[in-house]
Amino acid sequence: MMNSIGLVEVKNVSKGIVVTDEMLKSAGIVLISSGSVCPGKFVTIVGGELSAIHAAVDRAELIAEDALIDKFVIGNLGDNVFEAICGTADVKEKKAFGIVETFTAASAIQAADAAVKAGDIELIEVRVARGLGGKCFVSMTGDVADVKAGVEAGARIATEQGVLINTEVIANPHPELWEAVL
Repeated sequence: MMNSIGLVEVKNVSKGIVVTDEMLKSAGIVLISSGSVCPGKFVTIVGGELSAIHAAVDRAELIAEDALIDKFVIGNLGDNVFEAICGTADVKEKKAFGIVETFTAASAIQAADAAVKAGDIELIEVRVARGLGGKCFVSMTGDVADVKAGVEAGARIATEQGVLINTEVIANPHPELWEAVL
């Protein structure tokens, strides 16, 4: 399982394509996701060896210039963050429900990583700006106290970056809500 990832988010699609090409040429990395997101931004997520990801993200920052919105490298990604980003998370138990909503893709993934490291939670999804007008969210489940801890940890990251939109914790979600979010 891949546990090191990097992300670059830029202001426009054309620059995003160039940045992605340069990232892939600069180091031995694997492309996880790359594409346009609302409203006309471009997000690229890569995985691989930590040093290669650092080199690729550094190259992207240089090429992106003033089009760069956000970037990060996480060397020890928390449990099931990768699966939640890819939409393959397998939720075993439906307990309390928590959500952290942000303005940037990078902050959402960093919030997800902080959440799983703060409490015994399962990530449901990390939605990265697709179909959300550029906003992103992290959803999670677990015992109420763990979900609260995860949401608070994720919110801290987004607040520090000035991109937190909102958080919510539902202690006992209605069964039909689970059908809608899973």
